[in-house]
Amino acid sequence: MSDHTEADPTPYADVEAVLCDEFAGIHSTTTVTRCVEAAHYGALEVTGYAHPSLVERIARKHLHVLALVASERG
Repeated sequence: MSDHTEADPTPYADVEAVLCDEFAGIHSTTTVTRCVEAAHYGALEVTGYAHPSLVERIARKHLHVLALVASERG
């Protein structure tokens, strides 16, 4: 038994990495992670399943909306 424990990467680690690169300079990593998590739970509630491609599309929309709101606030 090992005392060394590492957090298992989420099934959406690749999605987070893609979106962090895409929104670099616009949103923090924390914001991207929160949007991915929200997309995951939203997809589960609506469809009962959260395939990574669906989670990515939903999270990307969230991030676009947040960027739009931020730009309108100036």
